[in-house]
Amino acid sequence: MNILFVGDIFGSAGRRIVREHIGHVCQAHKVELVIINAENAAGGFGVTPNLAEEIFEMGADVLTTGNHVWDKKELIEYMKSAPPESRERPRRVLRPVNMQRGTPGHGVYEGTTQSGVDYAVVNLMGRVYMSGTNDPFEAVDTVLAGIGAKVILVDFHAEVTSEKVAMGWYLDGRVTAVLGTHTHIPTADERVLPGGTAYQTDVGMSGPYDSVIGVERDLVMHKFLTGMPGKFEAAKGNPKMCATLVTCDAATGRATAVQRLALGE
Repeated sequence: MNILFVGDIFGSAGRRIVREHIGHVCQAHKVELVIINAENAAGGFGVTPNLAEEIFEMGADVLTTGNHVWDKKELIEYMKSAPPESRERPRRVLRPVNMQRGTPGHGVYEGTTQSGVDYAVVNLMGRVYMSGTNDPFEAVDTVLAGIGAKVILVDFHAEVTSEKVAMGWYLDGRVTAVLGTHTHIPTADERVLPGGTAYQTDVGMSGPYDSVIGVERDLVMHKFLTGMPGKFEAAKGNPKMCATLVTCDAATGRATAVQRLALGE
């Protein structure tokens, strides 16, 4: 079974490049499950209900997010619009499961592929340099105790490399894949850990790479050089779709291969 995870879509350039490539990638690799991190899809900050629907139309089965999930307030009502057991699209837009108690939405989605394979997607966020989160290690233990599927993918949205690496080892043999997001730069450390869990510290963003992690270069440099605040805008140059392809045994959930992808115009 092949699973495609697409890294953080950033702005219109990110949406465009994913739309251009996702179809032929899924066809070429016979992908059965598509997960996309969409938290930066709306101009680099958050995702709107309309954009969530647009990304589902591209072929996504589940959308994950991160610390920018509430940047577009209209997403809150969208996420509330489907009951917990629903298979409708709003239920398939996740926020990190370890956010503070009372946070709207859901952090886990359990579904079934068209070929009949049960799967689960867990959206988790780091605690180091990230606000509004509880212990991700404790949270993921609680979540996994209630999941029956063997195929489980974890999007670990975190700032610090060490926290991501630790989570990969912590979950080795317990989930199919631990894939990092948030820092927008793809790492070259993809591998299958000894227990059968595919791991990569950061998948990278799907967005403009002639930028500073997605933002127009001059705006970011001005802030570094002067210390003065300014309004950040999403860049558009040199877009790439960064994604990770995970191959696993559908019966056991153990990963057998993992591959980085970076596709441009």
